[in-house]
Amino acid sequence: MSTSPSLRDPVTPIWYGTVVLRWVTLGFALGALLVHLDGYVRPWLAWTAFAGMVAWTCVSSLGYVRPRGRAPWLVVLDVLITCGIMLTSPFVLSDAQYAELAPLVTTVWAAVPPLAAGARFGAVGGIVGGLVLTVCTAAARLDVDLDVARDGVLLTASGLLIGITATTARRSQAALARAMRTEAATAERERLARSIHDSVLQVLARVRRRGSELGGEAAELARLAGEQEIALRALVTTEPAGASDSDTADLRSALQLLSTSRVQIAAPAGEVTMPAAAVDELVAAVREALSNVEKHAGPTAKAWVLLEDLGEEIVLTVRDDGPGIPPGRLEQALTEGHLGVAKSIRGRVAELGGTCTLMTAPGEGTEWELRVPRPKPGRRAR
Repeated sequence: MSTSPSLRDPVTPIWYGTVVLRWVTLGFALGALLVHLDGYVRPWLAWTAFAGMVAWTCVSSLGYVRPRGRAPWLVVLDVLITCGIMLTSPFVLSDAQYAELAPLVTTVWAAVPPLAAGARFGAVGGIVGGLVLTVCTAAARLDVDLDVARDGVLLTASGLLIGITATTARRSQAALARAMRTEAATAERERLARSIHDSVLQVLARVRRRGSELGGEAAELARLAGEQEIALRALVTTEPAGASDSDTADLRSALQLLSTSRVQIAAPAGEVTMPAAAVDELVAAVREALSNVEKHAGPTAKAWVLLEDLGEEIVLTVRDDGPGIPPGRLEQALTEGHLGVAKSIRGRVAELGGTCTLMTAPGEGTEWELRVPRPKPGRRAR
């Protein structure tokens, strides 16, 4: 998972703890080996298995202490090697040791891989790692009894808990990184806003006022200056709408940039986040609707854009006070090859799984209602 350069991997303490636990359990395994060595059928195999445990503890520790070394393949290999060493137990332990429930060759050293799997893959990885070790424990014990079930519950539960902790830590850091980027962007935007207000905006405001006083061609210049003043104010006062690390963007901010002297935007106070691709498509559809207002509703027509966040659904309403669309005009435009409404509005919304409703009548203006379902977390817009 990518993180901000200034923030280290939030799961690093868990990895360090895993390394420490591995060495502690290795020492316990050595003590268990020495205690039960006289009863082993093949002591040399027990020492060989322990040598493998020492070697793998060194290799895995070197990998887990370095962020670049915590590769998925290393964690998977950790589970497999631990299972392989554990399965030497039937060739080492005697029947008497099985009868008295002597520990397996790996003993508690085998409890570490589910923790590493949880730290790397999350809750699901921790559970899978614990289940795999449980199956191997049952095979090494040559039986499924209460002790095996108890060990399985502990292995799976520990992997689950570490997995949940690791996932929560990563999500929290991602939220913190987004907040830090937003704070930095807000500070920079406020600095630019002050600078622009003291220079460009004051000049545009003065041109607008003076042109309105002079009239004639100067009035047209005043209108253009007013348009640019509104657009510039929207640009420096609106939150950035760019995509984040999670491939989402703020629809509200993107729509605010369409505001002009003839277009008013009404939106919720907070962010309206959606997949970045869906935001681009919706803004393009609204821009096409506003373009139709400018082309067909006359130079004095005004438009209003209303954004509503209904939780599971996003509703966009684009209304104007123009002359409306005569009956049959859209069908005629489609037969003539003008696909603006069919492709740029209805087509875009349909691709997002939404619906379009057009309400218009001669002399009563035009109103588009675009309804788009909000994709659930972890799913992209179609």
